[in-house]
Amino acid sequence: MVTKRSPREAYAKALIKLGEERDDIVVFDADLSTSTQTAKFGARFPRRFFNMGVAEANMMATAAGMAISGKTVFASTFAVFATSRAYDQVRVAIAYSSANVKIVATHGGITVGEDGASHHAIEDLALMRVMPNMRVLAPSDYQSTYSLILKVAEEKGPFYVRLTRVSLPDIYSEGEVFNLGGGKLLREGRDVTIVAEGPVVFEALSAAEMLASEGISAEVIDSYSIKPLPEELILDSLSKTKRVVTVEDHSIIGGLGGAIAELISEKLPCPLKRLGVRDTFCCSGSAAELLKHVGLDAEGITREVKKFLDKF
Repeated sequence: MVTKRSPREAYAKALIKLGEERDDIVVFDADLSTSTQTAKFGARFPRRFFNMGVAEANMMATAAGMAISGKTVFASTFAVFATSRAYDQVRVAIAYSSANVKIVATHGGITVGEDGASHHAIEDLALMRVMPNMRVLAPSDYQSTYSLILKVAEEKGPFYVRLTRVSLPDIYSEGEVFNLGGGKLLREGRDVTIVAEGPVVFEALSAAEMLASEGISAEVIDSYSIKPLPEELILDSLSKTKRVVTVEDHSIIGGLGGAIAELISEKLPCPLKRLGVRDTFCCSGSAAELLKHVGLDAEGITREVKKFLDKF
């Protein structure tokens, strides 16, 4: 039986561990702390927790000021608000000054589900990836979230860490080591490389199982670092398989698929298929229904990989 756990709970657990060990850790939230789970840090360390209200832009600017005064700041809200609503403050106050602010945005992608298209952050990875000094991470389960939050706290400068609303199947065991800028080879194969991020990594692994039953050998990479990309890992895989399919809970424009298109066009040209939300807004429904609707469930990925390979 597959165990599912919430990345947001892993975030809260990591924040409390950091709060116990370091006096410089402070946490900001924009009136969504129950949903983002930062309320757990606030209950434990009330003097280091700041609810900034429904004022995301002010939160980002204030977080930058506190970081410049010497604190390590985690600032959280939903992904759609952390990026598009506060973009100027993130760009000028945090990224330009390389302030030590870790933006941990929850409820990313269409897996927000029933909240609808207005709350689906499907452009956030692209918006943050193009910003100088900003590093972008998308953990794929509970353990990778917990470990990467501890890692970003050790590293100076800004990060954007994107989490999901839904609980995700466990992929990694306790103690798994994650390096900033890295990725994980989860399954070896010879016919095609599937590179996935965040909540659809497990769907990509399930698709690889289905493809194997039809004699297709798919290699699967969890690219939990979207900026910088784990270039060596991806290029090593493509030197073997010669074809790549990207899978992301995001627009196909500017996110993981866009990053890999840029990489391979410069260093190892090869056929590419991008799976994600096409250039459109999505709709309302459960996370599972929406992944199926846009073809990001295991069956949809399997179908598209087979169509892609049939061209060659």
